[in-house]
Amino acid sequence: MKFYPYKRLNRPITLRVTSVSLKLSDGTRDPLDTSAYSTPQRTVALGVGQHEDWVSARIGLSATLPPGATDPDAPWGDLKVLAVLTEGATNVRNSVELRQDAPDSKEWSGEIEVLRDDHVGRASLAVHAVATVGDVRGRAITETDGDWTVDVIAEEPLGGLRLDVKQASFSRSAREWLRPYADAPWVIDASGRLPLIMINTDIEEFSDLLGGEGGGIENKVHELLISQMSTDVWTAVFHSAVGDLEVEPDGSPVFPTDWRGEVLREMLPDVVPGFRVEEALRQVHHRRTGDAGWVELQTRVHYAAVRRAGASKALANVLRALQQMNREDSA
Repeated sequence: MKFYPYKRLNRPITLRVTSVSLKLSDGTRDPLDTSAYSTPQRTVALGVGQHEDWVSARIGLSATLPPGATDPDAPWGDLKVLAVLTEGATNVRNSVELRQDAPDSKEWSGEIEVLRDDHVGRASLAVHAVATVGDVRGRAITETDGDWTVDVIAEEPLGGLRLDVKQASFSRSAREWLRPYADAPWVIDASGRLPLIMINTDIEEFSDLLGGEGGGIENKVHELLISQMSTDVWTAVFHSAVGDLEVEPDGSPVFPTDWRGEVLREMLPDVVPGFRVEEALRQVHHRRTGDAGWVELQTRVHYAAVRRAGASKALANVLRALQQMNREDSA
């Protein structure tokens, strides 16, 4: 634990990535979709665009300061919020000042540039709030509690949603709640500390296929199964996250502080595109609790889940493998 000889905030800054685009060598800019960054993993993967000739990346940021940061009677002044990108391998440090979205708002936003020639792998991105405290300028009053990783090579923000995965015979399991699902290959329980996915070992050779222990076409089918399972998981956890939201006295929904909040921040840009996540959450909550609009939103929820599961890529890989097999059989 660190001790400071001045007043500080006792809660961290929440940092989110809101957009990513690449500037190419011909001067054009390629906006990457939301698959380029993962809020649960705090990772940006700049290789998603599959460009070898990109010159720089522009990353949109949104930071939420904890309560008390902008209070009129706060024991500091000249508050500034800085995003800082560092990489130890190249000894690069780049910082940019974020802008307050509105007077007295806890929301700050901006963009930071990542120069390709300055990085060889993975850089760390953090946000710091600094202010004048007791006539001393540049005091750090709070910061993010965990850095984001900006990977200039990776083609996906690795890691995905944190899950608890277990295998069991559904028909003979000591977990009685599994028995009614004896003919299902898997089920998902999103009510606990982490989402739980149960794999049914009653289905012959299913566990081996999920383990990816085969070769050739079996590996591609393994990828397709994992993407289908992941689609189900993302759909289930989204519905779990929006199903039990706390609400402010004015009716505004509050982001959960556990994995449910991470899931919502990850998926909402695709579920309700074109809005900040706070407004997107209000719209989703209004549709779910109101008289209309919730059923129509399910297509967007499924689309967001499919994208995060990588279903299109997995399907394309299977189709290519089948085409290759057909060509070999006909040769």
